[in-house]
Amino acid sequence: MIKIENLTFAYGKKKPNVIEDLSLTLHPGAIYGLLGKNGTGKSTLFYLLSGLLFPDGGKVMMNDINVTKRQLGTLQDIYILPEEFDAPKISFEKYVRLHAPLYPRFDHEQLGRCMAEFELPMDVDLKSLSMGQKKKAMLCFALATGTRLLLLDEPTNGLDIPSKAVFRRVVTSCMNDERIIIISTHQVRDVEYLLDRVILLKNSQLHYEGATADITERLSFAVVPTSDVPSTVIYQEPNLAGTSVVYPNPGGEETVLNLELFFNALSVQPDLVERYLKA
Repeated sequence: MIKIENLTFAYGKKKPNVIEDLSLTLHPGAIYGLLGKNGTGKSTLFYLLSGLLFPDGGKVMMNDINVTKRQLGTLQDIYILPEEFDAPKISFEKYVRLHAPLYPRFDHEQLGRCMAEFELPMDVDLKSLSMGQKKKAMLCFALATGTRLLLLDEPTNGLDIPSKAVFRRVVTSCMNDERIIIISTHQVRDVEYLLDRVILLKNSQLHYEGATADITERLSFAVVPTSDVPSTVIYQEPNLAGTSVVYPNPGGEETVLNLELFFNALSVQPDLVERYLKA
């Protein structure tokens, strides 16, 4: 379990807080989506969760151990894959040979399956790969580490359409009841069917956290003719096929989540959306 308590951070004493008084508990066995506009602190939160940055206030506890202590047992249980990275000029096989021993639960069979899904050979030379291909290889490594906390920052950027479908399959196959996966992304349509819970940051603070099942139980998402917008609509926006709408779901029948529409609705009509979510 990850417990974030009153977390605050700024890049300098005279700089505004990037993360401010954030408290949150993350439970194993769930895939979280971390959403927010640019500059709301998503990547910074990842660095704080992994112990790469030290908070100005508050703390991050992983299984009752403060991650800033950077204990070996804690570091072995966390893996962060940033949006942009430089892969070393070595073969992928050598990379795995050098780095896999750092993670006690590293699964070589899982790595092989992921690489096969992405149609990448294990003996590929990292320096010869395009950025998209490097991302596929490093995603495979990240998933195979077996860490209980896996942080993926914009993991689908640079992936083509078929590879995004593969990404969803391999993430699902690598999930278990002990693992927490957090995916930070602006490409919400790439991951919305993967997510168990959603975290939304706004103005450097936690704006919303909840289960996707609760959202789809209480709210309906649809595209309707502009002339047929429901009178109970909470939020609407133009769509080439008509109007995209969010409206209450009084019957409680589970609907298909449109995460982009939910994000926009919660940003524009926070009080109204939250009223129905808490109903």
